Amino acid sequence: MAAFLQWRRFNFFDKEVVKDPETSQTYDKLKDINISASVSGRGQLIFGDHDGYLHMLNRELQINSFKAYEIRVSHLFQMKQHNLLISIGEDEQGVNPLIKVWNLEKMEKGIPNCTRISRAIPANKPTPVTCLAAHECLNWMAVGFENGSVIVLKGDITKDRHSKSKVVYENSKPITGLAMKTSGKNIILFVTTGGSVISINISAKQEQKTTLEDFGCCSSCSVMTDHTQDNQLVIGRQDAVYFYQPDGRGPCLAFEGEKLQLHWFRGYLIVVGKENKGLPRAPILGGQTLEMNIVSVYDIQNKFIAYTAPYADVISILCEWGSVYILSGDRKLYHLQEKDTQTKLEMLFKKNNYTLAISLAKSQQYDQDGLIDIFKQYGDHLYGKGDHDGAIDQYIKTIGKLEASYVIRKFLDAQRIHNLTKYLQALHKAQQATEEHTTLLLNCYTKLKDVNKLDEFIMTKDREVDFDVETAMKVCRQAGYHKHALFLAEKHQKHEWYLRIQLEDNKDYQKALEYIGKLEFDEAEENLKKYGKMLISEVPQQTTELLKRLCTDYRPIDRPLIDQVNLDGGIPRIQKASAEEFIHIFVSNSPRLTEFLEHMIKVQPNSPSLLYNTLLELYLHDIVHEKDISAKTDKVRKTEDLLKNPEAKYDLDQALVLCQMNNFKAGILYLYEKAHLYQQILRYHMEHDDYVYVIDTCKKFGAQDSNLWVQALSYFARKEENCKPQLMDVLAHIDKKNLLPPLLVIQTLAHNSTATLSVVKDYIIRRLQLENDQITEDERLIKQYREDTEKKRAQIEELKTTAKIFQAAKCSICNHPLELPSVQSFPSTGTKIFQAAKCAFHPLELPSVHFLCEPHSFHQHICNHPLELPSVHFLCEPHSFHQHCFESYAENDSECPVCAAENRKIMDIIRAQEQSKDLHEFFHNQLERSQDGFSVVADYFGRGVFNKVTLITDSPTRQRTGSRTSSRLP
Repeated sequence: MAAFLQWRRFNFFDKEVVKDPETSQTYDKLKDINISASVSGRGQLIFGDHDGYLHMLNRELQINSFKAYEIRVSHLFQMKQHNLLISIGEDEQGVNPLIKVWNLEKMEKGIPNCTRISRAIPANKPTPVTCLAAHECLNWMAVGFENGSVIVLKGDITKDRHSKSKVVYENSKPITGLAMKTSGKNIILFVTTGGSVISINISAKQEQKTTLEDFGCCSSCSVMTDHTQDNQLVIGRQDAVYFYQPDGRGPCLAFEGEKLQLHWFRGYLIVVGKENKGLPRAPILGGQTLEMNIVSVYDIQNKFIAYTAPYADVISILCEWGSVYILSGDRKLYHLQEKDTQTKLEMLFKKNNYTLAISLAKSQQYDQDGLIDIFKQYGDHLYGKGDHDGAIDQYIKTIGKLEASYVIRKFLDAQRIHNLTKYLQALHKAQQATEEHTTLLLNCYTKLKDVNKLDEFIMTKDREVDFDVETAMKVCRQAGYHKHALFLAEKHQKHEWYLRIQLEDNKDYQKALEYIGKLEFDEAEENLKKYGKMLISEVPQQTTELLKRLCTDYRPIDRPLIDQVNLDGGIPRIQKASAEEFIHIFVSNSPRLTEFLEHMIKVQPNSPSLLYNTLLELYLHDIVHEKDISAKTDKVRKTEDLLKNPEAKYDLDQALVLCQMNNFKAGILYLYEKAHLYQQILRYHMEHDDYVYVIDTCKKFGAQDSNLWVQALSYFARKEENCKPQLMDVLAHIDKKNLLPPLLVIQTLAHNSTATLSVVKDYIIRRLQLENDQITEDERLIKQYREDTEKKRAQIEELKTTAKIFQAAKCSICNHPLELPSVQSFPSTGTKIFQAAKCAFHPLELPSVHFLCEPHSFHQHICNHPLELPSVHFLCEPHSFHQHCFESYAENDSECPVCAAENRKIMDIIRAQEQSKDLHEFFHNQLERSQDGFSVVADYFGRGVFNKVTLITDSPTRQRTGSRTSSRLP
């Protein structure tokens, strides 16, 4: 038993003799039973004896016995999932075994119902039964015999009808054990003899036999494990214990010594072995000697002995009610109660056997918190012993439950940095690490200079990230591991970190620029604004090209030109940045800025004015500082083209300021002309004493601004050098367009000592002649107006004092004849004779309407019939109307319809003159009284008082109206 002794021994079971609950004495109701078979299950301990009785012992230790066989009970089998008991015994002398199936749920007078009785004889060859097994599905039962045969009964094992039996195995050696197992869809029967171990697939059409071992075991030395050991067959031999699967042998445990019985209990293998010590047998059984047996309980999974003790001639071991019951040869019933898990663990802790404690706790399905506490205690124990490697392994198992700082503080010593690194790695793998843990781990790597570990931790592409990325990048960057920081930044799309490392640490501007070109639009725009100055300074050409793409139609450089949107027929979205937002990054590189702006206004002529203004400023700056004549001429041409480009949206005022600051003459003059600042053009030439350009400017723009000639005259008049040709030219134009009074011309020229009389002689003579002609014409008009006035006065007087003869023959409206002249008397001055005979279309008949203005007469109503008196005549002209025509067309009774429109114009002019006169007087009075005269003037300007009003009339001399008279002659 050398190998057996290598396993550690513990006492994890409490032993006690079963007491009778009624008398509290040792339970002795089994002392007179000559037990031949025993089994347990379904809450009972069942014993069969040599007298054919079955004794069923319940938990209260009450026995129910009944006669099952006439002679003896040889074998018992209790189903686990069904309350069925299978027994084999003899009712007759000789070899005649009977199989009986008892339904323990149906009891009649304390006797269970026997549902089946059948003979167990293989091939009609009577032989004693050695073992029995049944399957939980109740369709398979196997019986082993002493002659080496095994029969299988297929069908409902509770009924004899329709059940078929078949010999599935034959051998020369007795069958020592049978066991059944379900393997997939197959039913496997394990058969053991004294010389072999066989597995038979009894559910197949043709039984498939597999010899698992060429040696076997004794009777009662085989047992089936439970699911914790994958339902294996276990056999016990002198040298060891062997485990078997349907297809072969499994592990082997070297437990030496003769083995009498094997049992299985809750993952424990119970072995009853032989010991050579003897005790006197109990007197009731004669003077025989009792052998001492050793009962050992093995924890197969955790490899330790849970219990071992001697017992006198063990008859049976039964497992029920969560305990183990041992019936010894002295007919005492012993109870083995397993200690609780916590008690077992405390025992292991006291012996510092933490490894076994952990294994035991796991096998006992201990909760996670309990396991963590064991790991912690074990770790502390190992740490105290100086086994730091072992301690850190245990602490790793506590991750997620035990506070990480508890472990980290123990290993902060520089000599323990390897252990700390291992723990921190596990902490990250469990995704329990914080930023501080990541920082600490990376610092450990960097201090150890363990690049391989650092690569494994960071640069494994397919590994799931279990740390804070930004913290890792920060630590790697600070430690100088830029490659690792870059890898993390690129993998996790930390664009800002990637660019900072490339630009600030690696100084790899080209890769940084290429990286920006692969970003999405918003990110590329943001990073170019941030790092544009640096990139323009280091890689100007490539940065400028990227900016061109960004500000026109941006697409990441690694994206195909035709994407899914194009393939689906959609219109791709154009993304472009505002070019004016990037002008500042070219602060140190004017040529690249010029190139960029030229590209932008070429592809986008509607670019903002800032771009044009900036480009113009760059052009002018280059012109000023250019030394090469040819290059300067080319730049001047480009500048003029920009200014004259009709699509250019530069700010006119700013462009003018820029041209003036850089003394760009062509630009100044062009912008003055474009802004219609003709006087500024003239003043510019005057300041530069360009006499020819002064005259040319006046000739070119004099039509738009005649005051240019006046300014030119004043300019030349102030010159002391001989400017006679220019003065002559200017005077000619002033004279031609009558721009200044002669006296003012003379006063202007008086300031010039070189301007002699010969310069202005022709001008003065010509002006005096013109004025003389004008005086003559004015005198003629005065005389004409006086004569016209006298004639009007005479006419008015005649109308007031003498009769008016109306001789109009037709109505002035309908153009029909007026008839029957009539005479209209005037009470105040005399009588008016109306001689109109017809209306405009018909003869004038009564009644008709006559006006005094002229001999105008009308039918009283307008129609197409002759005008009969009364008729209407007006004094204004020979206008006569039928009265009905007049009433239809006249707007009122006092005006001639023909002259009304002309008279209205005249009256409007008169009213306007009178109103203007009053307004001017009021304006002057208010201006004199006001303290702020400018506000008064501004107010009148706003009201349009000074707007020039021109009224156009056909004949200003016809400012008169006629009076109407009507007659109704009988």
